[in-house]
Amino acid sequence: MAVKISEKFVSGFVPASEIGKITPEIEAAHQKVLDKSGEGADFLGWRDLPVDYDRNEFERIIATAERIKKSCDVFVVIGIGGSYLGARAALEFIKSPSYNSLKKDTPDVYFTGNSISSSALADLLAICEGRDVCVNVVSKSGTTTEPAVAFRIFRDLLVEKYGKEEAAKRIFATTDKARGALKGLSDRMGYETFVIPDDIGGRYSVLTAVGLLPLAVAGIDVRAMMKGAETAREELLFNRDVATNACLRYAAYRNALYRDGKVTEILVSYEPAAQMFCEWWKQLYGESEGKDGRGLLPDSVIFSTDLHSLGQYIQEGLRNIFETVLKINRSSDTVVIPNDPENVDGLNFLAGRELSWVNDNAMTATLFAHNDGGVPNVVLEVEDRSEASFGYLVYFFELACAVSGYTLGVNPFNQPGVEAYKKNMFALLGKPGYEDMREKLEARMK
Repeated sequence: MAVKISEKFVSGFVPASEIGKITPEIEAAHQKVLDKSGEGADFLGWRDLPVDYDRNEFERIIATAERIKKSCDVFVVIGIGGSYLGARAALEFIKSPSYNSLKKDTPDVYFTGNSISSSALADLLAICEGRDVCVNVVSKSGTTTEPAVAFRIFRDLLVEKYGKEEAAKRIFATTDKARGALKGLSDRMGYETFVIPDDIGGRYSVLTAVGLLPLAVAGIDVRAMMKGAETAREELLFNRDVATNACLRYAAYRNALYRDGKVTEILVSYEPAAQMFCEWWKQLYGESEGKDGRGLLPDSVIFSTDLHSLGQYIQEGLRNIFETVLKINRSSDTVVIPNDPENVDGLNFLAGRELSWVNDNAMTATLFAHNDGGVPNVVLEVEDRSEASFGYLVYFFELACAVSGYTLGVNPFNQPGVEAYKKNMFALLGKPGYEDMREKLEARMK
């Protein structure tokens, strides 16, 4: 289950002496996580979450998911950023990006409230037409524009379809335990609620009710997922040895590369099922590190697909990039390439081979090519796409992010810059209290 790090394709760019130099800083950053002495320590709740979570709520999540499975065809999750990315990443990684199209005995799961596109919302409303619907709104405050607007629309839809009393039984709110507009509304209307812990930020919240409820509805074994995260905690959190702890070693390499001018990190996977995991990873690292004029720019690709779009740039473009390859060692399925008697495409030399074997060789070929093009590659190997592996991966990257952020010299748990666009948007939309700001912005538009 463990994540293993392969240094074959990065060690030529980062001498052992450089890792040796940065090791004391990694150790000091790790210590800040261990003793909760760093900036933002109030948001370290994810650190012990795999062993220190509300067991009663966890069981209630599983029981509620069973009720939801019996009462709806479509389960709509409303949230933005960390309020949906982790859940969607897990759903697609463990099940399939085609989950909603596959035959199954669980509801379709759709995610909305993560944009302000009328077309996207209209499409989902059309999908829900004539089907039984339940809604999970995920928001700490209940006032973030994108999910709040979507929730208004779906709340009206449910009330119109089922009436107020039945609609309330189909709405589930994941929010603050005691305060906020959504919590107040839920208490008044009788919605069942689940808690976003005070000490866990959105991008670290996938292993809380934020992710667990929709995943349990989709039939994912959330107990196994938590067990995977627990194993990661046992193996990674208390191992202070940078030489043997793959998590700390990854943090060391990415910081050493950053100091050498490699300011963009590209997360690579050869499985389309990992695309939304890459999106979750991008938020985790982008919000955690991108501040105070510092931080690696997180990007992602799915190979071999993106070798035919971004491959040229990665091979020969600006040399300020490195890749982190997420290698999944065992495919979930077996597809064998058939023989063609006419050999029209000239590929009979592959007849009888499993497609996963071809994929693995494509990865190796690309690693050599990109190394030859001057691009370092850190390879992280995980066994499979199981629940336990996903839980382990989440904890691995969360811990590495915290250590890396402290090594960079930033607070990995705040995101002050996110508020800038929100304030401007509130002003331009005419929200009360933002009149002066609106006047200034409109003057700039002339």
